[in-house]
Amino acid sequence: MGLEFIKPGTHIDFLKYRKIAYLVSAAIILAGMLSLAVKGGPRYGVDFAGGLTIQVKFDKAMDVADIRKAIEPVGLEGLVVQRFGQETDNEYLVRATEQQMAQELVREAVVKALGQALPDSGFQIQRLEMVGPKVGADLRSKAIEAVFYAVLLIAIYISGRFEHRWMASGIMAAGLTGGVYLLNLLSVPTGYLIFAAMAITLLLCWYMRLKFALGAVVADLHDVLVTIGLFSLLDMEFDLTIVAALLTILGYSLNDTIIVYDRIRETLRGADKKDPLADIINRSINQTLSRTILTSGTTLAVTLCLYLFGGAVIHDFALALLIGIVAGTYSSIFIASPILLDLGSGFIRKEQVEAVATERTA
Repeated sequence: MGLEFIKPGTHIDFLKYRKIAYLVSAAIILAGMLSLAVKGGPRYGVDFAGGLTIQVKFDKAMDVADIRKAIEPVGLEGLVVQRFGQETDNEYLVRATEQQMAQELVREAVVKALGQALPDSGFQIQRLEMVGPKVGADLRSKAIEAVFYAVLLIAIYISGRFEHRWMASGIMAAGLTGGVYLLNLLSVPTGYLIFAAMAITLLLCWYMRLKFALGAVVADLHDVLVTIGLFSLLDMEFDLTIVAALLTILGYSLNDTIIVYDRIRETLRGADKKDPLADIINRSINQTLSRTILTSGTTLAVTLCLYLFGGAVIHDFALALLIGIVAGTYSSIFIASPILLDLGSGFIRKEQVEAVATERTA
């Protein structure tokens, strides 16, 4: 017998609060998008923007202004110095835009400048990374494509897994490929192209009545947009580790959604045709609630430990996972499942919908 936090027979009316959940999610996503618009896009790290990052560790606490003043003679463009990690670590990040000097020459120049200006500081260069602007632009493009293809494959998998409609999934993939090809002929920028492709994916899921795929895709996009929006609001950097976190979030959210969807499908098979769809979905969510809490709780605890004790290097990665796990659990209950009722009720058995309508009229 499995461990259960929720007593059998518990019936919480989750769907009752779905409109409030929609508003909360819309408000968070809108705030994030407005933040991105005001800032002119995400604050890219060196991986995406190009330039260099130097991590310096000192034997004692230093003033950021003194470090900047010491490095200025090197002639690094767009020089920014900031504290890195915990205050007791005495570590600092030196950032600059693209440089014409080779990596080793930059290292030598910085070491020489710090040695002359701060001879008693006891410093050590722990890391030096350089990325050209073209490489950064390519990485941005590939990162967006990775997220898009992950969402597309999720839509195809869910359609075949839950509805046994692999042919429809194949048609959807072919239609999407054709749409992307036409947009490419029009020379649409990569960022707009991916967003257009995602919109086409949602429209195809809706038009072809791939109800479970529609809910899963919307829930996954919800989690990604919430994470990106909150990162923008918190003025956090986007780099390759954050993209890795977003892909992890997609997988985690999908797993959580599949658990709930599996139970909804099983309940639909054995349900009476007169049973309201809302009751079936609510019953399924309540039946999987213990498993959802256990899975999310243990994952959240481990990720929280990484965030608190993992060090500055994985701090942002762990934060993205924390946001994504909370958003993924929330979306499985309040986004993916309610969509089956609000947008998918016309896809469920016609007899069942008619029975619900008759009952409501009576």
